[in-house]
Amino acid sequence: MDNHRVFFSLKKEPFISDLKPNEMLETHELISVQNRFDYAVGLGGIGLVTGEIGSGKSTALRYSAAMLHPSEYRCVYVVASSGSIIELYRQIISKLQIFLSTNSKALMTDMIRKEIKKQVLGKKIKPVLIIDEASLLRLEVFAELHTITQFEKDSKPWLPVILAGQSNLIDKLMYRGSGPLASRIIARSHLEGLNLDMMRKYLAHHLGLAGVETNLFDDTAARAIHQGSGGLLRKANHLARGALIAAAAQKSMTVKADHVRLASTEIF
Repeated sequence: MDNHRVFFSLKKEPFISDLKPNEMLETHELISVQNRFDYAVGLGGIGLVTGEIGSGKSTALRYSAAMLHPSEYRCVYVVASSGSIIELYRQIISKLQIFLSTNSKALMTDMIRKEIKKQVLGKKIKPVLIIDEASLLRLEVFAELHTITQFEKDSKPWLPVILAGQSNLIDKLMYRGSGPLASRIIARSHLEGLNLDMMRKYLAHHLGLAGVETNLFDDTAARAIHQGSGGLLRKANHLARGALIAAAAQKSMTVKADHVRLASTEIF
């Protein structure tokens, strides 16, 4: 499967998802998420990032988190599930390196608050809670999550929270029980698919990261990738990589729409 790398003289595998922040293409959407991320963090509120599967939410979160100064902020990144609030708290406690063995929700909440306050006041570090895949959370979790952002006798917003998930995350936040949490949302971002022009730039950018300065994708291929992916980055990555493999197999130095169609039959 590495024949395409040899054929096209690629220095590394192109179109991978785990890029370093400084390797990411700074699209308007990415910068928009980062600006709103910074705004929510700066005010200690809640930020919301939504988008369809494969739209680049996790990438945008990694980019935005990397832009925070490491001497001032500590990102607490957790991936949500459909489990209880206790399971979510366990993740947060683990990431905060709190050694606690209990199933008491009240004790967990108290320990999380104490650790947050200790980091802010004692270590001068501002924790930022990032919950990815938040659309998976149960409604009862949304109804209780705001409690860890509340600190007795102190109105200061010690813990900013970033929630990221699919579009139904908004629906869950509209339920009455989610009101206390939703009322704290001060910034929203929604990621949509890239347009055709940005898709062309995206393809060229990833080829450049792999050491290829010439555009291997002709316009028919770029259009086919854009249409087949709906502009969504994950699907675009799969189609582009598959099309390179198909073109290399046919000894074609130019990737065309036919190669993208071949790739789509393998992927979808």
